Amino acid sequence: MLPTSIPLDYYLILSALLFVTGVIGVVTRRNAIVIFMSLELMLNAVNLSLVAFSSFLGDTAGQMFVFFIMAVAAAEAAVGLAIVLSLFRNKQTVYVDEVNIMKW
Repeated sequence: MLPTSIPLDYYLILSALLFVTGVIGVVTRRNAIVIFMSLELMLNAVNLSLVAFSSFLGDTAGQMFVFFIMAVAAAEAAVGLAIVLSLFRNKQTVYVDEVNIMKW
């Protein structure tokens, strides 16, 4: 169970604030590294919600999902770093507005 001093609502509000911050970072920023960091923030917000619900309900299924999400986040970070390095080597920039590799 969660500690009695902190209600479940507070965890969910914090998770929602983290997720909204990540969404704003993805939508407004043009730097590829900042976009990947914002995606990681969104994944961590989901992890916080899953752990809070898992602890509140007394079930470990949410905590198992968190481990899977952490594995996906690690793979995303590795692939994202490879993409950013390749992008920088080819175009000398990490800003997604200046890269037009996929355009006709």
